Amino acid sequence: MSRPITDTDTGADADAGIGTDTPVAPLERRRVVVRGVVQGVGFRPFVYALASELGLTGWVTNNADGVETEVEGAGPDVTAFCQRLATDAPPLAVVESVQLRTVPTAGGNGFAIRPSAGGSGRTLVSPDIATCDDCLSELTDPRDRRYRHPFISCTHCGPRFTVVTGLPYDRAQTTMAAFPLCADCAREYADPADRRFHAQPVACHSCGPRLTLITRGSTGTPPTGEDALAGARRLLAAGAVVAVKGLGGYHLACDASDPSAVQTLRTRKNRGAKPFAVMAGSLETVERLVFTSPLERDLLLGRRRPVVLLRRRDSSGPGARGTAGTGSRSWSLVTDGVAPGSPDLGVLLPYTPVHHLLLGLPGDPAGPPVLVMTSGNRSGEPIVTDDEEALIRLDGLADAWLTHDRPVRVPCDDSVVRICARQELPVRRSRGYAPLPVALPLPVEPALAVGGDLKNTFCVAEGRYAWLSAHVGDMDDLATLSAFESAVDQLSELASVEPRVLVADRHPGYRSGQWAERRAEGRPVRRVQHHHAHVASTMAEHGLDGSTPVIGVAFDGTGYGDDGAVWGGEVLIADYDGFRRFAHLAYVPLPGGDAAVRNPYRMALSHLRAAGLPWSEELPCVAACPPAERRLLERQLDRGISCVPTSSMGRLFDAVASLAGVCHRVEYEAQAAMELEHAALTAAGDIRSFGYRFGLPAAPRSGDAPLPADPAPVLAAAVEDLRAGVDASTVAARFHGAVVSLAHEVCRAARERTGLTTVALTGGVFCNALLTSGCAQRLERDGFTVLRHRTVPPNDGGLALGQLMVAARTTN
Repeated sequence: MSRPITDTDTGADADAGIGTDTPVAPLERRRVVVRGVVQGVGFRPFVYALASELGLTGWVTNNADGVETEVEGAGPDVTAFCQRLATDAPPLAVVESVQLRTVPTAGGNGFAIRPSAGGSGRTLVSPDIATCDDCLSELTDPRDRRYRHPFISCTHCGPRFTVVTGLPYDRAQTTMAAFPLCADCAREYADPADRRFHAQPVACHSCGPRLTLITRGSTGTPPTGEDALAGARRLLAAGAVVAVKGLGGYHLACDASDPSAVQTLRTRKNRGAKPFAVMAGSLETVERLVFTSPLERDLLLGRRRPVVLLRRRDSSGPGARGTAGTGSRSWSLVTDGVAPGSPDLGVLLPYTPVHHLLLGLPGDPAGPPVLVMTSGNRSGEPIVTDDEEALIRLDGLADAWLTHDRPVRVPCDDSVVRICARQELPVRRSRGYAPLPVALPLPVEPALAVGGDLKNTFCVAEGRYAWLSAHVGDMDDLATLSAFESAVDQLSELASVEPRVLVADRHPGYRSGQWAERRAEGRPVRRVQHHHAHVASTMAEHGLDGSTPVIGVAFDGTGYGDDGAVWGGEVLIADYDGFRRFAHLAYVPLPGGDAAVRNPYRMALSHLRAAGLPWSEELPCVAACPPAERRLLERQLDRGISCVPTSSMGRLFDAVASLAGVCHRVEYEAQAAMELEHAALTAAGDIRSFGYRFGLPAAPRSGDAPLPADPAPVLAAAVEDLRAGVDASTVAARFHGAVVSLAHEVCRAARERTGLTTVALTGGVFCNALLTSGCAQRLERDGFTVLRHRTVPPNDGGLALGQLMVAARTTN
């Protein structure tokens, strides 16, 4: 049988009835409650159409539990209806459960869509969805009344999470409540056969939000509507930076092909050399810039529309101009300054009508075919959502503001993903994914896990579900803390969770943990070790119940260790109840804390000294360190001043990056490690054949003492290669091969000691696709079951999920 033609949002204002033929006796009547993502996705019109098709009478409504319906008719038809609620659900719906109950027959001659009602449970809110093909067709059709309407949407697409203010999901409980429907829109909204039936963001030119263009220094009434859009396009073509209000906040946009505009934006935002993401008008344009696989094209074109990290076509290396397969000079669309030093480019396609209009419809005057699209904020601050705040916080960054009068209820930045070994690897889980819940393998008490201080996301949970927030950012200023607090309140309300316990990282200096202590109000605050949370996060997203521990390989930059050291190169035997440190990188001093993070040459010199290798002037890392600083660093290491011991794998990547001459100073997090991965990708040969090796004890250590993995032999081999004239890319590739071999050898030792065969790869270092694929392939060939992140990021953006699972099983 065919799928329903129409889909809808939720919350009715009036009954809508249709006549049906009297079903054949005997009659049955059932009450059905459908839970999941079933509001705002066209579920009630689907129920209406399904009941009509089967000749059933009854009603359907939304409530806080989900969608509730009663149907009456011939027994086989009622049974088919109940089965098809799950199997034929609308494409945006996620049906978690269908509960049935037989009730007395009531008769009746029609099927009604009733107004939304209350309820005692919870329902799930849909993420924001990219503009659908039907709406795009109308947007570009001069005969359609929504031609060029900047806010066109329907039940298949448009804002959801970022406009909802309460449940049930009705127009009155969204930021569209201030826009009364015109007669035409009201007619569509009330018609169950229409694609916009109860689509809460529905509007048109007559009754919807309106664009406004505010230009710095201008006087008089700012242009609105089509004039505002045309003005913004002219400014972008002239090299201006325009703040563009989107679904979850403001972007800063400029012409990606204009070196001056890109450099202006980079300077104003104090972004250093960190790559920008770009938005292209079509897949054809994207494929002139980058290589794409079928999986990557699916991500680009899907309804979530994340930023996808893709390999540039200018294969001769960073900064070079390549030639696309069509013979065009692809890189002329994007200046080198967009992603300096990177062979990858973060790309996304338009996901709102405003984006499509900015990039131009057929027949529009020529404009930039590719735009830089970066978060509308100053470096380190959260994305701006409020219009008045945008004029203040983005002053000095933007030359103009293309804004509108539909409020953004909660910030929601773009998601970032990449494909690694034919699987999606989330780097940032936000728009298009949040607030979809993660099903938990074990029930938990009502809880709030606050995550970490970098790449913060938090989660609220109860029972078998955890709701992860959108990306919040780094918790290092008051604006981010304020955004964090507001997002906690909104997500807790939407998920109907009143946390009875708060969970935080064990680091005593984390602002997230300090916030939890301040907001506890008598509730317990449970602390979870950083790398244990990483491993638990991987276990949870793969549905493990914790009855059998895993071998957790947790490689990252920084995590507070139980001994007070900075951990980060850890192999743990872990379940949700606890962990044992099986192995770790040997400790070296972290000289100067943040100074060592900002200047990888300091970590290189610290590692060389720990390995007993001289600071020879011909080594790039030694030459990069000014002589005066070198003398000071030597005294600092001699005396142990401000030298916390660290086992960080992230800092070892930094050290090797500087040792090889790839990166000596960083301007953004993980820059040195990313550039080292990029260098390794240009090397000839297979990293599995390269021969650097870490030092491991020849025999098992006594008791439960963890195995120390000594990087000294790796550093010595790298120094020997450099002195022999081996290029940096080969050194980088051989180092990656050494880390792959280390993970394999330690996991084999853990298997021999414990009998465990499941390995979880986690931590920010595993955002490195080369390392992740190498480790997974090597371990799987040796019979291990390998768990990789595919739902939440391996970095600290996935930390809260693991905190939650550990705290649910911990009582102190």
